[in-house]
Amino acid sequence: MNTTSSFISPTVQDMPPSGIRQFFNAAEADDDVISLGVGEPDFVTPQCAIEACKRALEHGRTMYTPNEGLLELREAIAEYLHKGFQLEYEPSREVLVTVGGSEAIDLALRALISPGDEIIIPVPGYIAYAPLVQLNGGNVVELELSAEEGFKLTADELQKVITPRTKAIVVNFPTNPTGAVMTYEDWLPIARLAVSHNLVVISDEMYADLTYGRTHTSIASLPGMRERTIVISGFSKAFAMTGWRVGYLCGDRDLVSAMVKIHQYTALCAPIMGQIAAIECLRNGLGDRDAMKLAYDERRRMFVQGLSDIGLTCRDPQGAFYAFPSIAETGLGSQQFAERLLREAKVAVVPGHVFGAGGEGFIRCSYAASSARLTEALDRIDLWLRAHSSRAAQDLHILQNS
Repeated sequence: MNTTSSFISPTVQDMPPSGIRQFFNAAEADDDVISLGVGEPDFVTPQCAIEACKRALEHGRTMYTPNEGLLELREAIAEYLHKGFQLEYEPSREVLVTVGGSEAIDLALRALISPGDEIIIPVPGYIAYAPLVQLNGGNVVELELSAEEGFKLTADELQKVITPRTKAIVVNFPTNPTGAVMTYEDWLPIARLAVSHNLVVISDEMYADLTYGRTHTSIASLPGMRERTIVISGFSKAFAMTGWRVGYLCGDRDLVSAMVKIHQYTALCAPIMGQIAAIECLRNGLGDRDAMKLAYDERRRMFVQGLSDIGLTCRDPQGAFYAFPSIAETGLGSQQFAERLLREAKVAVVPGHVFGAGGEGFIRCSYAASSARLTEALDRIDLWLRAHSSRAAQDLHILQNS
């Protein structure tokens, strides 16, 4: 007898649920839990954007926009990218406003992938990339990044996984979950490989505004890369607009035109209220963005030092708002560590293995929470680690004397 599950695509049936949401949902169900699991700012959207949205609603601006998004927003995005990152795009033909960065990633993969194409995904990396490649008929090729190399992408390792079927590589710097950042010099050999092998680069730059002590470099700014790079970003992280669902992608007009066609038949357009708020952020919200970044930097330094003080080794994240400490010395796997920490210490983190190869032995902690919450989380983790170490020593003593 058939069941409704038999109707579901095997690709979807085999797809695991989000490893991040597992811990987020558990944290939401318990008010005593301090959640460092989901990458969401604890700030409110800049007030100027909220007020702009209110005015728009009062004047009846609740309709569809052009598929590509409001031209005023596309012009503001193009100006923003030019001033901040030396990228030049024609607003009318090379910028597409999307329903968050997630839709932009999906559109890029849908437009590029033919069945059997290989898409290289450096890992540990954002958990959505691989499922989206699979949903669009592509083959995922994971490229494991090394902690010893600071979780940066290197040309030597990239060269090893390129084959005649390689179509594109998805890169995300600053990186979720590691906070790694690539410099111009880091990108040069990667760009040469992309050109020599005729690869497209999907560059997820959602955290481009959140770098500490350096300026973000987009691979699209390197020689020969503009025409083969799809730049993806949005307003969720830097402007605390996660719920507004406004992202964008930029690229060569032929590539963007293909993605607009898919967007027309799926999302149609991003919400007009969010687009209006995004315009206001780019016009008058940059001070709010900078103030939030300053707060993240202070939290970053405090939290990473706190991790070190309680015995968890952590490389200094140079971007985004995540720490990725090693838990190897505890003797616990990432999943076991995260489950026990949640259950016994009421702190939610994400086990590193959900981000792909190389993530086992690490956990992801978001320092987008308030300083007070981060301090309390560190205290709880410290107490729990001490108790765990004591229990482990007792178990070893019993084993040695049995």
